[in-house]
Amino acid sequence: MEQYKTLWKWMTIPMVVIQAGIFVDYWGDFTRNTLAVHIHYWNATLWFAFLISQPWLFARGSMAAHRTWGMFGLLLAGAMVFLSVAQLNRDIFYANFARDNAGEIGPFTEWFFFQVMMMEMILITGFVIAIVMAIVKRKSIEDHAWWMASTAFLLMMPALGRGLQGVWFAIHGFSVDLTSVLTIPVYICQAIIIGLCLLFAWRLGKLRHPATWIAVGANAALFIMQPIAQSPSVQALWRALIPV
Repeated sequence: MEQYKTLWKWMTIPMVVIQAGIFVDYWGDFTRNTLAVHIHYWNATLWFAFLISQPWLFARGSMAAHRTWGMFGLLLAGAMVFLSVAQLNRDIFYANFARDNAGEIGPFTEWFFFQVMMMEMILITGFVIAIVMAIVKRKSIEDHAWWMASTAFLLMMPALGRGLQGVWFAIHGFSVDLTSVLTIPVYICQAIIIGLCLLFAWRLGKLRHPATWIAVGANAALFIMQPIAQSPSVQALWRALIPV
């Protein structure tokens, strides 16, 4: 159990990673961000702060405070799910824009936004499973802690992916022909997240834990997502299911 007393220090790593990833995209365009973007950013930031503070309270032996703030955490988790689902139509909007206005947003094409949308759905589903299991396993400290900690790796992709794409543009320039930005930095993003998840799982002795399988599997799904996102029938299905 000793390694769980320092878990709060380790949980600062995902927090720093997502803040570094989203820093330019959010703060560099702060005044032009919509209210929904602001709410989503701060809700996610509070969730990562929650993932640091809860094991810190545990390490101090403040279990009453840990349980009290845990109830607040359920509200944050619910808001995270609601906000993520509510913004899925934004991906369809951008996919339609890329289809109808080729080249106006650089190399981004409609299939890329369908890929993002489907990945967000997979990751948020994994997030819900992790939260439910953390509640079910609340009497087992090790299981509860790892189910909760694993949620960090299910929420890192959008922020870190955007950050790495920004770096890719900074190196190669913003060009319509830079189609590598749709794959290489995104794959690097997923490799980093999976690597961090496995590092944490190894340190806590949870490499074979279901929470590890879900976090790794959900992120690894991106590596087979491109041909699915490029399918006209898949795109037509999502356009029919999600109104814009």
